Amino acid sequence: MKFLVVTNAPTLKIDDSYQAYSPYVKEMDIWSDYVDDFKIISPTTYGQNLLKTSFKNQPKVTSIPSLNFSTVFSTLRSLFYLPVIVFRLIKAMLWADHIHLRCPGNIGLIACILQVFFPNKVKTAKYAGNWDPNAKQPLSYRFQKTILSNTKYTKKMTALVYGEWPNQTKNIKSFFTATYRNQDRVVPVIRDYTKALEFVFIGSLVTGKRPLLAIQIVEQLLSLGVTCKLQVFGDGVLKPKLQQYIDDKQLGNSIVLHGNKTSETVKTALQSAHFTILASKSEGWPKALAEAMFFGVIPIATSISCVPNMLDYGKRGILIAPNLEEVVSKIVLALESKQALVSVSRLASDWSQQYTLDVFESEIKKLLKF
Repeated sequence: MKFLVVTNAPTLKIDDSYQAYSPYVKEMDIWSDYVDDFKIISPTTYGQNLLKTSFKNQPKVTSIPSLNFSTVFSTLRSLFYLPVIVFRLIKAMLWADHIHLRCPGNIGLIACILQVFFPNKVKTAKYAGNWDPNAKQPLSYRFQKTILSNTKYTKKMTALVYGEWPNQTKNIKSFFTATYRNQDRVVPVIRDYTKALEFVFIGSLVTGKRPLLAIQIVEQLLSLGVTCKLQVFGDGVLKPKLQQYIDDKQLGNSIVLHGNKTSETVKTALQSAHFTILASKSEGWPKALAEAMFFGVIPIATSISCVPNMLDYGKRGILIAPNLEEVVSKIVLALESKQALVSVSRLASDWSQQYTLDVFESEIKKLLKF
């Protein structure tokens, strides 16, 4: 089988090895295990730091320019390169037996349109964004969702989306992503919620993830006399400002910015943490929550995308709005019933441990008709 991946994610050539964003590589290594020829068409340059890993199964790579419409200059540049991108996408799609689109994104948008002209090709699309029909999203995102859902024009397509949503077309399949194997399943330790509490934040230090809110939540709990600490794992443009905030507020003994750490280091932290905070503005399937829940960490997360499904509308965690006082009040209220928190922790773990890489691999094989 000739398997084509179309993606915005940059594929970078480093020391004779193709590399890309680590979680994406981990997933594509599974897909590529079950195909004969593996090709990626994507941009091949990236101007920022990236947590990257080499592909286990090295792909053939077709380079295309990235598309950006944020400024007049970038729009003109993108329009100039658009015919080249379309030509290379068509050529790659003609080559492929199975076309796999990674959406949403500008390259994904062009690919969504072009795949209509290949009705006899088997196709899958991984929609990694928010599939909520009522979500406020850019027009390009809504257009991609419309095309993928339209079974009149989009043939032989299975679109993989996060969450359970009403009134979906037959080609929409609720899906998931995973980090751990069946062998990683453990009975989580029963936490003591009467003593010092450990909070974690795992994610990029960018505006969309609201890391400052996580810091302020712990700051407010400390001011109320709750003994607690926060470990922040991740890096990003906000790191200097966040560190300055911690220093100015003299919170260094309770809040630590670790930066990017290995998966084993994060895993160790999760095995003892009480709560994880993720107050994102937007998500697809937040792996940071699923990974924490796997070990019984109680999630505190904004009610967006499929997060309410993941938390079973509050039975497996604490759903919040991005309001500091409201969040702190909910946490303080939850801490009044320590036994209930033990139950929430167990439910979170039971749910997350259903979604392992072994199960994920089994589902991928079905999609590739093995």
